[in-house]
Amino acid sequence: MTETREAMIKRMRMRSMRRGIKEMDLVLSAYADAHLGDMTDQELALYDALLTENDHDIYGWVGGQLAVPDEYTALIAHIKQGAHGVTRPA
Repeated sequence: MTETREAMIKRMRMRSMRRGIKEMDLVLSAYADAHLGDMTDQELALYDALLTENDHDIYGWVGGQLAVPDEYTALIAHIKQGAHGVTRPA
């Protein structure tokens, strides 16, 4: 059975909120809430693939400590644009 677009977005929102690293929870859930509904199917597939990556890698990519794989360069840049307004938890 094929997953509906709505179910896919709901699943990705949940996966964005429950990452394991609190900073990634905040950054990715804010990004998902702001952008998933407007993404093309291809963009959703890429974001879904990103969600399978290790949290520490994503954190390093967003934070600029690690080189971003070519397939995620534009997506990580877009995520970083919105991440500047996210504050770290106390």
